[in-house]
Parts: sequence; structure tokens; C-alpha cells
Amino acid sequence: MNYIIGAFKPPCDIFVTFSDERTRKQMQIKKDNGKTVMVPAFQSLETIAGEVSIAPVPGKRLEHTGVKIELLGQIVRELDVPGEIYERKTYPFEFATVEMPYESYNGTNVRLRYILKVTIGRNYVGSIVESRDFCVRNYSPVPTINNSIKMEVGIEDCLHIEFEYSKSKYHLKDVIIGKIYFLLVRIKIKNMELEIRRRESTGSGPNTYVETETLAKFELMDGAPVRGESIPVRLFLTPYELTPTYRNINNKFSVKYYLNLVLVDEEDRRYFKQQEITMYRLLETPQSS
Repeated sequence: MNYIIGAFKPPCDIFVTFSDERTRKQMQIKKDNGKTVMVPAFQSLETIAGEVSIAPVPGKRLEHTGVKIELLGQIVRELDVPGEIYERKTYPFEFATVEMPYESYNGTNVRLRYILKVTIGRNYVGSIVESRDFCVRNYSPVPTINNSIKMEVGIEDCLHIEFEYSKSKYHLKDVIIGKIYFLLVRIKIKNMELEIRRRESTGSGPNTYVETETLAKFELMDGAPVRGESIPVRLFLTPYELTPTYRNINNKFSVKYYLNLVLVDEEDRRYFKQQEITMYRLLETPQSS
């Protein structure tokens, strides 16, 4: 039985290392098996370089029809012509100023991954393949235009609320600052919450599938307000696992964020108002919002 198991063992070990792996920032990603690993993070237009090392089983030779490395399955570098490998052999590789416009993303129904894939071709048996993930994080400057949000929630002759947020675009470590004004209150409100919701859309047209997830709930008020009262809003985004907004990536998926204001009356009826916001990744978090 041990012989049969050993027959399917790859005849070599493949190691993919990045040239600056020890000093480069590491990010945590989730693999297909659910386990998390730390991988190096890059930005778009950076050079991705390193080495591929192939170590045959001691005492064996590895006959191959060529060795190649691929980035994203689109950029290919031939590392070796057909031949044989008798002992450990190392190949340097470099992909210069690679355009990677979209960030890595691990969502509910979609994943955006960046992978280095090494393939050793063989004639009469299957190719040997080894993959190495890395992460892409792209940063944006502070928006030059960032308008405030002003909206109303109203039920005729029963309720009239105005709420205002200081801006509509937030970086991932930002603070949501705003204020809620009660202009008319003729129903008994029990409490009020502010939610952050993420909406992930996959597919297109009639085949679009939407998954909505509530990432945060922040209680703004407990008890009944009266006309003329105002409530401040101050919600820190740092504790939550947010990503930048993704808009129609390759016509395959989108990720959008919403602020959802929820009011609950004493009969547990819910009233809400939803507003889309834009999320982005800021290289240097400002000292104040």
C-alpha cells in the first residue's frame, strides 16, 4: 500500500520565492480550503521578481518538456527549454511594472486572486504545477470633490427626519460624522440604528445574483425623541473588514457599500433609509477627518 501511495507523489518539490519577501508587507488571505495564509502585498505597476527553485527527489532525474511561470494566467515567461533536471535548479524571474488595476478581493460568492503558477511540462504523464498567491493593494489620493449627504425620512403627518453626513467618500480607516434632526415625531420610536451594508453583485442582466451583508450596527438612540431634538453620529470604520468599492469589474462583479438608517417603533415596525457611499484605500490615513 505504501508503494501505491508513493507512486502518485510528485517527483520534485517546487518553491516560489519573491526577491524582497522578508521586508515586504504581508497580508492575510483565505485559501480555497478555508485556511488563511500570509502573502506579500504589491501595488499596480510594481515589478514582481523572485526565484523558482526545483528540487528533484534525491537520486532521481526529472525529464521535462520545458519549465514556465505565469502571472495571472496571462503573462508567461519560459524558464527552461526541454531537458532533464538531476539536482536542485533555481530560475530567476521578473515581471516588470505589471498593471494590476483591481485589488485582491475575497467575498461571499466571488474571489479576485493574483497567482504565480509554475508549470513543468512532461511528455507521457501530467504536468507538475505549483501556485503561489500574492496580494494586490491599490491606494488612492484624497478625493478633490467629496460632497456631503443630506436626506429625509418621512411618513405623512407622522414622522419627518432629516439626516446629514459630512461626506460621501470614505477611506477604510475613516470616521463617519453626521447629525440627525427630528422635525416631526408623532409615532413612538423605540430605538434607532445606523448600519453599514455591503452588497456584492455577480453576473449581469437577468443572471445577476446579489448578496447583501450587514457589517456593522451602531445604536444611535434608545428611547423616544421629541420634535426639535438632534442626535450626533460618529462611527469609526477601523474595526470593520471593509474593502474599496468595486464597480463592474470586467463585467463580472461589483461591490458597493451603503449606510442604512433604521428606526424601530414600539410595535417593532421598521422604517429605514439607505444611502450609497464610496470606499477607497488611503496610503496615509489623515490625522483628522
